[in-house]
Amino acid sequence: MKRIGVLTSGGDGPGLNPCIRAVTRTAISRGFEVLGIKRGYVGLIDNDVMPLDARSVGGIIGKGGTFLGTARSAEFMTVRGQREALRHLNCNSVDGLVVIGGNGSLTGAQVLYEQGFPVVGVPATIDNDVGGTDMAIGVDTALNTILDAIDKIKDTASSHQRAFLIEVMGRDSGYLALMGGVAGGAELILVPEVETPLETVAQSLVNAYIRGKAHCIVVVAEGYKPGTRAVVNYLKEREEELGFDVRVTVLGHVQRGGAPSAFDRLLATRLGAAAVMELEQGHAGVLVGLVGNEIKTTPLAEALSGSARFDMNLYQLSKIMEK
Repeated sequence: MKRIGVLTSGGDGPGLNPCIRAVTRTAISRGFEVLGIKRGYVGLIDNDVMPLDARSVGGIIGKGGTFLGTARSAEFMTVRGQREALRHLNCNSVDGLVVIGGNGSLTGAQVLYEQGFPVVGVPATIDNDVGGTDMAIGVDTALNTILDAIDKIKDTASSHQRAFLIEVMGRDSGYLALMGGVAGGAELILVPEVETPLETVAQSLVNAYIRGKAHCIVVVAEGYKPGTRAVVNYLKEREEELGFDVRVTVLGHVQRGGAPSAFDRLLATRLGAAAVMELEQGHAGVLVGLVGNEIKTTPLAEALSGSARFDMNLYQLSKIMEK
């Protein structure tokens, strides 16, 4: 093996830059050249690449986002797109590829591996819904961003005796809402994995008011049905019965930005270095992940088949903490 490629794909998040840095510097230390692929699979199809050296990745460990850029590519899932991607990998003399991203990105990595190209995946998604790892890159920073927002909103909510709905990311996963809600002491957590009628939401606000609380914080995953807007409309029509004025804050993409936490920098560095070492040892079609406190590998196909993660025990604990 002489040259390793690296790309970031799908949704961005804190910690991608430290991972690129680790891949690059570890590869160079092993005598390999490194090629950065811009804009994920889009850049691979377009042959948008750049050589990386130790100085190319200097000063990026504390920066959010990804300096290589990222994108989602429907074209890559076509035969033509995959053919172009493989052609450009071969034309650029890339011997192995590190793919950093979530389930969609890792599905693309599996496609390349099934067509005979050596690929190692690194889990990076703030939803933390990739199998084969306890924590994905970006999760810790995103949770701390959410927690900071909850703490600040709770201050103003108490001052005005208000109920706040705080919407966090999680189209298919309630992980961020659950973890952020428990850590932030929310009065109610709404997630796509658990059906919660609107009547129950309203009653939770009433109960909080009766217990003498000065505020009521409801953390809502964006994938909760019937949705944040429906909850707001339902509660607004009943404000006089609730005891609280109702407000809503949508955190949106602020959760994806910001300097990565110490945990994410360390995790990204460990996983990036491990990915290079797996390729060097001739291992491919695997995901490098954190299991316990050890870096372990899982076949990509297995990691993708076991991606759903929701801790019902912690959810039940959150119901106790809401009292």
